[in-house]
Amino acid sequence: MVALIVGMLLCVVLALAVVALVAIPARREGRQVLTPLGEEVVSSAKELTQDALERTGEAIIATKDKVADSVGSSRDDETSADETGAPDTAPASAGQVPSGPPPSAAPAQPTGSATQAATPTTGPTVRKAS
Repeated sequence: MVALIVGMLLCVVLALAVVALVAIPARREGRQVLTPLGEEVVSSAKELTQDALERTGEAIIATKDKVADSVGSSRDDETSADETGAPDTAPASAGQVPSGPPPSAAPAQPTGSATQAATPTTGPTVRKAS
Protein backbone atom coordinates (compact mmCIF):
# COMPACT_ATOMS: atom_id res chain seq x y z
CA MET A 1 0.00 0.00 0.00
CA VAL A 2 2.85 2.35 0.86
CA ALA A 3 4.52 1.56 -2.48
CA LEU A 4 1.30 2.49 -4.29
CA ILE A 5 1.02 5.84 -2.51
CA VAL A 6 4.71 6.63 -3.06
CA GLY A 7 4.34 5.72 -6.74
CA MET A 8 1.32 7.98 -7.14
CA LEU A 9 3.10 10.87 -5.44
CA LEU A 10 6.11 10.34 -7.70
CA CYS A 11 3.84 10.51 -10.78
CA VAL A 12 2.25 13.75 -9.55
CA VAL A 13 5.66 15.31 -8.92
CA LEU A 14 6.87 14.30 -12.38
CA ALA A 15 3.73 15.73 -13.99
CA LEU A 16 4.16 19.02 -12.17
CA ALA A 17 7.79 19.17 -13.27
CA VAL A 18 6.83 18.66 -16.92
CA VAL A 19 4.14 21.33 -16.75
CA ALA A 20 6.56 23.72 -15.05
CA LEU A 21 9.22 23.09 -17.73
CA VAL A 22 6.73 23.96 -20.46
CA ALA A 23 4.50 26.63 -18.90
CA ILE A 24 7.03 28.80 -17.06
CA PRO A 25 9.29 29.58 -20.07
CA ALA A 26 6.22 30.14 -22.29
CA ARG A 27 4.74 32.57 -19.78
CA ARG A 28 8.04 34.47 -19.51
CA GLU A 29 8.13 34.90 -23.26
CA GLY A 30 4.66 36.44 -23.18
CA ARG A 31 2.81 33.52 -24.70
CA GLN A 32 -0.46 32.48 -23.14
CA VAL A 33 -0.61 29.04 -21.60
CA LEU A 34 -4.19 28.43 -22.66
CA THR A 35 -5.79 29.02 -26.03
CA PRO A 36 -8.67 31.51 -26.28
CA LEU A 37 -11.10 28.59 -26.16
CA GLY A 38 -9.36 27.28 -23.03
CA GLU A 39 -9.66 30.71 -21.39
CA GLU A 40 -13.42 30.71 -22.13
CA VAL A 41 -13.80 27.24 -20.63
CA VAL A 42 -11.95 28.29 -17.45
CA SER A 43 -13.99 31.49 -17.06
CA SER A 44 -17.31 29.66 -17.56
CA ALA A 45 -16.24 26.99 -15.07
CA LYS A 46 -15.46 29.71 -12.51
CA GLU A 47 -18.86 31.34 -13.05
CA LEU A 48 -20.72 28.03 -12.71
CA THR A 49 -18.77 27.19 -9.57
CA GLN A 50 -19.60 30.55 -7.99
CA ASP A 51 -23.29 30.16 -8.85
CA ALA A 52 -23.39 26.65 -7.40
CA LEU A 53 -21.59 27.81 -4.26
CA GLU A 54 -24.10 30.61 -3.74
CA ARG A 55 -27.08 28.25 -4.12
CA THR A 56 -25.52 25.51 -2.01
CA GLY A 57 -24.27 27.93 0.62
CA GLU A 58 -27.81 29.12 1.33
CA ALA A 59 -29.05 25.53 1.65
CA ILE A 60 -26.18 24.60 3.95
CA ILE A 61 -26.83 27.58 6.23
CA ALA A 62 -30.56 26.77 6.42
CA THR A 63 -29.84 23.11 7.22
CA LYS A 64 -27.26 24.04 9.85
CA ASP A 65 -29.80 26.34 11.55
CA LYS A 66 -32.45 23.60 11.56
CA VAL A 67 -30.05 21.07 13.06
CA ALA A 68 -28.87 23.55 15.69
CA ASP A 69 -32.48 24.28 16.65
CA SER A 70 -33.42 20.59 16.95
CA VAL A 71 -30.28 19.73 18.91
CA GLY A 72 -30.80 22.72 21.18
CA SER A 73 -34.42 21.80 21.88
CA SER A 74 -33.54 18.17 22.63
CA ARG A 75 -30.83 19.32 25.06
CA ASP A 76 -33.35 21.63 26.72
CA ASP A 77 -35.74 18.68 27.11
CA GLU A 78 -33.02 16.51 28.66
CA THR A 79 -31.91 19.20 31.12
CA SER A 80 -35.48 19.95 32.18
CA ALA A 81 -36.11 16.23 32.79
CA ASP A 82 -32.86 15.95 34.76
CA GLU A 83 -33.73 18.99 36.87
CA THR A 84 -37.19 17.68 37.77
CA GLY A 85 -35.87 14.21 38.54
CA ALA A 86 -38.38 12.65 36.19
CA PRO A 87 -37.28 9.34 34.70
CA ASP A 88 -36.83 8.94 30.97
CA THR A 89 -40.26 8.03 29.58
CA ALA A 90 -39.07 6.73 26.23
CA PRO A 91 -40.33 3.18 25.64
CA ALA A 92 -37.67 0.50 25.62
CA SER A 93 -37.64 -2.18 22.98
CA ALA A 94 -37.54 -5.83 23.99
CA GLY A 95 -34.30 -6.76 25.72
CA GLN A 96 -33.04 -3.19 26.27
CA VAL A 97 -32.87 -1.23 29.47
CA PRO A 98 -33.39 2.55 29.20
CA SER A 99 -30.40 3.62 31.26
CA GLY A 100 -27.39 5.79 30.56
CA PRO A 101 -26.96 8.51 27.96
CA PRO A 102 -28.98 8.57 24.76
CA PRO A 103 -27.60 6.57 21.82
CA SER A 104 -26.45 9.72 20.03
CA ALA A 105 -24.20 10.69 22.94
CA ALA A 106 -22.52 7.33 23.59
CA PRO A 107 -21.33 4.50 21.37
CA ALA A 108 -23.53 1.42 21.21
CA GLN A 109 -22.50 -1.32 23.60
CA PRO A 110 -23.81 -4.87 23.63
CA THR A 111 -26.10 -5.71 26.53
CA GLY A 112 -26.18 -9.19 28.00
CA SER A 113 -24.83 -12.41 26.60
CA ALA A 114 -25.73 -14.13 23.35
CA THR A 115 -28.14 -16.42 25.22
CA GLN A 116 -30.01 -13.48 26.72
CA ALA A 117 -30.17 -11.68 23.38
CA ALA A 118 -31.60 -14.76 21.64
CA THR A 119 -34.30 -15.27 24.32
CA PRO A 120 -37.54 -13.53 23.31
CA THR A 121 -39.10 -11.27 25.93
CA THR A 122 -42.51 -9.73 26.06
CA GLY A 123 -41.59 -6.48 27.77
CA PRO A 124 -38.77 -4.45 29.15
CA THR A 125 -36.42 -6.23 31.53
CA VAL A 126 -34.93 -4.84 34.68
CA ARG A 127 -31.33 -5.56 35.56
CA LYS A 128 -29.61 -4.88 38.83
CA ALA A 129 -26.73 -2.43 38.80
CA SER A 130 -23.49 -4.15 39.64
